[in-house]
Amino acid sequence: MKDSSVELDWTPFRAAEKRFKARFPPPDLSQDVLDLALLNATRASEIEAGIWKGTTSGLEYRKLTGDVEAYVTPRIPGLVLLPGFLDHATQRALVQWSLADHARQPNETNLDIHYVLPEDGLWNPSGPRKLINNTPATLENFSELSATPKLPSAPSGTAQPTLASALIRKLRWANIGWSYHWGTKQYDFAKGKVKVDESLAEVCRKAVNAVDWKQVYGPTDASDWGESGPGWQTWDQDYEPDAGIVNFYQTKDTLMAHVDRSEVCATSPLVSISIGNAAVFLIGGLTRDSDPVPILLRSGDVVIMSGPTCRRAYHGVPRILENTLPDHLTGQGPWAPYEDYLTTTRININVRQVFPKGFDPS
Repeated sequence: MKDSSVELDWTPFRAAEKRFKARFPPPDLSQDVLDLALLNATRASEIEAGIWKGTTSGLEYRKLTGDVEAYVTPRIPGLVLLPGFLDHATQRALVQWSLADHARQPNETNLDIHYVLPEDGLWNPSGPRKLINNTPATLENFSELSATPKLPSAPSGTAQPTLASALIRKLRWANIGWSYHWGTKQYDFAKGKVKVDESLAEVCRKAVNAVDWKQVYGPTDASDWGESGPGWQTWDQDYEPDAGIVNFYQTKDTLMAHVDRSEVCATSPLVSISIGNAAVFLIGGLTRDSDPVPILLRSGDVVIMSGPTCRRAYHGVPRILENTLPDHLTGQGPWAPYEDYLTTTRININVRQVFPKGFDPS
């Protein structure tokens, strides 16, 4: 029998989004939200302090053998979960990098179109919309996509002069590497590429290389990899992140269901890093008509979306879980401004590979 709270015209993905967005009453995550942190006794205090808890029995999953904790689920082939992959020091370093070093020129942010921002960035310790159905990128249509006009968005007509310090909580994203054009949902290669920070690239390589991909795919894999064949066999040699985005979520922000399909390397690993407050992550199938899998992502968790099935799956973030900032991201002295900001924030660093390693788009 259909849930009476679900509208008749809602897709299964939309119904799940509505469920987790609800504030009164709040959603019960213990029913079916996979929370792999519950398997790690060292994270018990973090879980108890944050109140929100999922379950380890709501979804079939399998632990991979290896040096790091890694899990896969048959529901989403190519999805790899690395709970607690980042140590506390790395999480702190990425917070500082995201806010103080990266969210500034030459990296574009959501605020650039509306404000003239300080050259050294903002960080100072003292209704309905039309969806763009973009064409998947390939080496064959790269020239055509590059020629598509990518006009700048119109600035807000209501934005008022504002102190830089007051804008920091309005920061929503900062571009990484190749410039992404939100209007067309394509990369604007005419702007050239900003070098991806090497420390971030190394974190992503480390995550990809920590996975034994033979255990994820192996000889029985029936995925359609295209003419180039199973890419996973050479990711240890040719995976090279060259684009991405840092998302700065406040606790009432959401990310609706979408598909990332602007990269020529359409099956290469997409590495997603969670820092700060926890969140509910939904991932489903090739359309919004598939029931999505709900996963609770905590600070330090890494998700890898890989392969032709997972990289084309609809996914989104319907809920940031308030009051879940772990103790290792709190502190006094120089760290106090970061704690103050993170109290209501989740930082998600999402990194992709647009072109094959060594490919020159010029």
